[in-house]
Amino acid sequence: MEIKGSIAFSFVDWDGRVSSVFFLPYCNFRCPFCHNVTLVLHPEKEETTPIEQVETCLNQRQGWIDGVCITGGEPTLHSDLPDLCSKIKRLGFSVKVDTNGTNPVLVKELIEKELVDYIALDIKAPLTVEKYSRVTGIDAEKLLGKVKETVETLLRSRVDYEFRTTVVPTLHVKKDIEKICRSIKGCKKYVLQKFDVSLGKETLNPDFNRLKPFTDVEMRTFQTIAKKFLPNTKLR
Repeated sequence: MEIKGSIAFSFVDWDGRVSSVFFLPYCNFRCPFCHNVTLVLHPEKEETTPIEQVETCLNQRQGWIDGVCITGGEPTLHSDLPDLCSKIKRLGFSVKVDTNGTNPVLVKELIEKELVDYIALDIKAPLTVEKYSRVTGIDAEKLLGKVKETVETLLRSRVDYEFRTTVVPTLHVKKDIEKICRSIKGCKKYVLQKFDVSLGKETLNPDFNRLKPFTDVEMRTFQTIAKKFLPNTKLR
């Protein structure tokens, strides 16, 4: 397992929990607003953390953190993700996995083997080939069906989860939020995240470095639209 970075203590990656965060390399999307450019395009430039070091660090954090978030990149591209989750669970920590939903088979395995306690699924755009292709930066025709399958898996599952959308100027409009909500109606939790270049990181498409993010007022408008279909919509 290649681990290409970590955050020792995070208060924002898992609502209500203090967590450690581990980053896995590679992604099958090329979202132009992505902040993890090196991790996606040139992960070989990032130092690899040995799994033994990960276990040592987590043992040292016993009593300080509630769980571990595994993010990327796209974690489900790694066939040994279940092994990593299993190791973390054996150390006594809860596990959260962030995913773009393109590997429903592995997501089902994590759920069925009880290797994950929380899943955050990114819904990039309305679930149409045209929209998804534009927002993900690839031809999404072959992968969109897999995303839909993961959506249905989570809607039927007992595992705790959230669907979330990063709302980006030039890519998303009000109607998109309504369409997304209709496609995930009945979900436990929906989160709208503001794209923010003030984070100080480069974006995969440099043009997005200059984008002015939606205002708080605009984000609350998106939330109001979403709440008509999903009353449990949150802003992040």
